Amino acid sequence: EKGRAILEKNKSAVVTIQVVMKVKLEMKGYNQPAQEMKQDITGIVIDNTGLVVTALSGTDPGQLYENYYANSGGSGESKPKWQSELTDLKILSPDGTEIAAEIVLRDKDLDLAFIRPTTKPEVPPTFIDLTNSGEVQVLDQLITLNRLGKVAQRVYSASIEHVDAIVTKPKKFYIPGSEATATRNGCPAFSLDGKIVGFFVMRTAKGRSSGSAADNVASIILPAEDVRKSALQAPAAADKPKEEKKEDKAEEKTEKK
Repeated sequence: EKGRAILEKNKSAVVTIQVVMKVKLEMKGYNQPAQEMKQDITGIVIDNTGLVVTALSGTDPGQLYENYYANSGGSGESKPKWQSELTDLKILSPDGTEIAAEIVLRDKDLDLAFIRPTTKPEVPPTFIDLTNSGEVQVLDQLITLNRLGKVAQRVYSASIEHVDAIVTKPKKFYIPGSEATATRNGCPAFSLDGKIVGFFVMRTAKGRSSGSAADNVASIILPAEDVRKSALQAPAAADKPKEEKKEDKAEEKTEKK
């Protein structure tokens, strides 16, 4: 009952982000042509201006791939180099409307990308208030929200997760259980009293490790307070001064003619 109440209150703030990118792999003896990749990722609206936060690794996986393979070995020319270029980005609203958007801030350390609609929303959207955050303990249950894919008619879903461990240094984050659920990176996690606990992102170990690559990358729950502090750096609006200047010059030439 608590989980259903959390879903009903917050589901409209969970959005699908449609991403189109070009991904290229380069390494010694192998040079893969850039390939177009399309995917849907999950994000949440975090203020009344329509600012959305999602996992940066979903919009720019190049850095994640490089860290993954760096930990598994390889150096110099033999080290794989991944390049990813974002070519199109849209937010899918609850009613199915596609909203043009762009990334206004990237936080590589926290694996966060902040996205704004290119046009200000006419009606303030439902959002999740990151200041109303809570903390949980090991083995506590969490409620996570997601929006499923096209095959499932993009319905909203809720899952029950639990906290396996808590890392406190150098920064605090939660380790979720490994059970298979509909939760994925970009999903919000709530305590049973309805407070936002955090946000699912990817984390990779830094530096060469003697373990396997799989031991050095994991999906974690980043505390909501860290997301809130990072969001404070996001520009108030999408800034396109260069494009505006080009249009102004074109208008000036037309007027002169």
